[in-house]
Amino acid sequence: MEKILVTGCSGFIGMHLCERLLKNKYAVHGIDNLEGHYDISLKKERLNNLLYSKNFSFKKTDITSLSDTETEFKNFKPDKVVNLAAKAGVRKSLKIPQSYVQTNINGFINVVESCINFNVDSLIYASSSSVYGANNKIPFSTSDRTDRPISIYAATKKANELIASTYNHLYSLKTTGLRFFTVYGPWGRPDMAMYIFAEKIWKNEKIPLFNHGNSYRDFTYIDDIVDGIQSSLKHNYLNEVFNLGNNKSENIMDVIRIMEKELGRKAKISFMDIQPGDVEKTFANIDYEKEKLNYNPKTSITIGIEKFIKWFKSYHSIV
Repeated sequence: MEKILVTGCSGFIGMHLCERLLKNKYAVHGIDNLEGHYDISLKKERLNNLLYSKNFSFKKTDITSLSDTETEFKNFKPDKVVNLAAKAGVRKSLKIPQSYVQTNINGFINVVESCINFNVDSLIYASSSSVYGANNKIPFSTSDRTDRPISIYAATKKANELIASTYNHLYSLKTTGLRFFTVYGPWGRPDMAMYIFAEKIWKNEKIPLFNHGNSYRDFTYIDDIVDGIQSSLKHNYLNEVFNLGNNKSENIMDVIRIMEKELGRKAKISFMDIQPGDVEKTFANIDYEKEKLNYNPKTSITIGIEKFIKWFKSYHSIV
């Protein structure tokens, strides 16, 4: 039975990935510091969804501590590692940059060092569509420039890619970076757009809509993201970076209209200027990913929002 260590296991993507790995008969060890970047009760409930399995183990661990991280590697002896632990969010990174550097760069170094010190075969790690920054070429391809990030968060994720490539060169650690494009779905983070929109619409509160509603995002449903991660684990390439997106850019206003229909309420909107660090449009070119990962996202925005709202209503006991 192949052993996978997943950092950030109580996060949105982490929980869904662990569920899929357990379903597919992997032994999974999750680590997470359960810090309060957002409502910790949501993280604990996600974790409870995993603890049922005899093939899942968990240890509260902060990857910014090298000794604690190495202890988990030593005890579990993973074959492969998926690093999802990170401080997320573009706007918040502008307010607390030191915290983002500590977790996303120093913590990442600790994970990579542990992979080397305990003979891990390969590392799959979360990057972000944010690395494309000021790139004006649409859709974004992995061959495009990514040396012009416009947020601290994006800069930390680009740093991860450079660090991973360097360790691959120095120590032959197999590394695959995954640039996630606006992931959404059940158990999503409450600080992400989908969750905020749903909550504001239901509470009859105004949605602060930046760039006056003229923003576009490549919204990618969680199941499609997990497909891409699992395929990356299976293919186990030497040193790659891939886009994991839906290959379609949706106007934010269209997304709100779908949510209005699902919730049966009209949105109140406060149009605002674009925020520092934000980009106007994201759009993933996934031709390379189709070829190398057999990656083929299947969930339309309409179906994805329907599934998310169904969970949202259930989680908040909305009839």
